[in-house]
Amino acid sequence: MNWDLILLLVFFFLVYIFYLTHKKKFEVQGKIFFLYRTKFGLKFMDKLSKFSPKSLNVIGIIGIITGFLGMIMMFLLLVQMTFKLIIQPTSAPGLVPVLPGIKVSPLLPVLSFWHWIIIIFIIALVHEFSHGIYARLNNIKIKSSGFAFLGPIPAAFVEPDEKQTARKSRKAQLSILSAGPFSNIILAFLIFLILLFVFSPMQQSLVEPTGLYVAGVMDGYPANISGVEIGSIITGINDNEIKSSNELLDFIKNSEDEFVLNTDKGDYSVTPKKENDINVIGIQTIQLQDYKNKNIGTSVFSWFFELFKWLWLISLGVGLFNLLPLGPVDGGRMLPLGLSFIIKDANKIKKIWKYISFFVLGLIIINLLPYLINLLNWLFSLII
Repeated sequence: MNWDLILLLVFFFLVYIFYLTHKKKFEVQGKIFFLYRTKFGLKFMDKLSKFSPKSLNVIGIIGIITGFLGMIMMFLLLVQMTFKLIIQPTSAPGLVPVLPGIKVSPLLPVLSFWHWIIIIFIIALVHEFSHGIYARLNNIKIKSSGFAFLGPIPAAFVEPDEKQTARKSRKAQLSILSAGPFSNIILAFLIFLILLFVFSPMQQSLVEPTGLYVAGVMDGYPANISGVEIGSIITGINDNEIKSSNELLDFIKNSEDEFVLNTDKGDYSVTPKKENDINVIGIQTIQLQDYKNKNIGTSVFSWFFELFKWLWLISLGVGLFNLLPLGPVDGGRMLPLGLSFIIKDANKIKKIWKYISFFVLGLIIINLLPYLINLLNWLFSLII
């Protein structure tokens, strides 16, 4: 039974109950965005904005540049991924819903419910506090902060005074909008350094190789001709167990004869070919590992290691997704401000913004459709 997904559904139900019992304190926008206003963190944002204004202004400019570069990159990447999905329906979608209990990749563990809750809280806090800090840096009053729900998905918000914001320069407005996504990207970078220099060295002393995951098969090479599939796990050669990439490379390097590659999806006869005086079969593998000794210590380490890995991945994903030129997200609000430097006609800017937003929304729906269908099938399986 998928307890993480069940806990998620229970959480959504409790959110709905909370909304019904506190309905008067919520403001509903667009029928899907529910705001619960507080004064949480307002004084702290004000203090941080005064810490080093000159440095914050420089970081703000870097954030704006990063924001527009990220917007272009994400738009082109989304178009490319969608085009690939249309011409190759069996390929993996470019976007995945990162929710508890849903397997998003064979190389990633299922995100646990508790990891998800903690990560959403951290990312939302960093994102919204950054908006608030740059609003105060530009002497814009913050009317409220609080938590919100996009449908049942938890979020957070900071509410600057819109009239004051509209009177500020385009640079000031862009620095406020880009601060949230940029802070998520910076957080992801810092977490990556912690993973690289702290967690990974510690993990290497605790794990041992358990197999090889086939991450890629090159067209026209022996493995591809033999039928080896991406996603297979290599278990042996000629019925002799192998667990590490070094064992596989050593064997191929010293063998020019046909051999049997044993995988969890079947056995394949493969004959290496020479390329630059090296024997190759044309596969890319990823080393699978597991803990040598499983105890409370390794369980705690593993829990925090997974938390940091997911925090890195989701923080980067949220930061980049928010840069998409899509309606209400930060990138969608940055787009008309950016266009105003080139186009002076406000109506033309609004039309371009609307067309691009709907186009991006369509691309997102196409990429998420396979996962939505799988989720619906799972829900029906609980009922039937």
